[in-house]
Amino acid sequence: MSVALACPEGQWPHDDWPTPDDQYVGSALHVPPPYRTLPETEVDVVVLRCEDPSVSFAALLKSMGSMSAPVIVVSPRRDTETVVEVFRGGAGYLVEGDYCTCMLSSAVVAATVGHTYLSPAACAALRDAARSMPGEEEARERLRSLLSPRERQIMELLSTGLGAQEIGLRLRLSEKTVRNNLSNIYAKLDARGGTEAVLRWLGATTPGVRV
Repeated sequence: MSVALACPEGQWPHDDWPTPDDQYVGSALHVPPPYRTLPETEVDVVVLRCEDPSVSFAALLKSMGSMSAPVIVVSPRRDTETVVEVFRGGAGYLVEGDYCTCMLSSAVVAATVGHTYLSPAACAALRDAARSMPGEEEARERLRSLLSPRERQIMELLSTGLGAQEIGLRLRLSEKTVRNNLSNIYAKLDARGGTEAVLRWLGATTPGVRV
């Protein structure tokens, strides 16, 4: 698959990525701001490297227009407000210094199948945001009680950005079994897909509120 690296000249931190032996990412195309040429590309995923996602992410989405490629944000920002804003926008989030290039490749693969990958610091920021919401702890626990122990295990892994295949390997389940469990989870949490289910799971939103 191909990736667009959306960032100013000289600001992409991984000159050695993707590697020639990367089994998933075959090529990377550099697209500098204001990203107007993005819709002319046929990339599978867009990786946005920026200092301030609150400005750059919105500008990127505007430039993409009707382009449907998923987005992964790479930034030094790790504050909860920024991470939540990007996550609500449906993008993955990798905090600089908190991931390796192997994780970057995993994030790209996850994005192509509809999963939102978070580096550990980004995941922690999202959890902190959920915990800080007044009165949300009890509601979150009620929601989690709807799931079986196995479904809760799957959601814990899904919330870190793992896809069905990776979750299956961790739990020694077939990918089909994991996907069946995810379908049940989405129904129980009143979620349309993985991103919304994770938001429910972390307490960032409640059933009936679409994101």
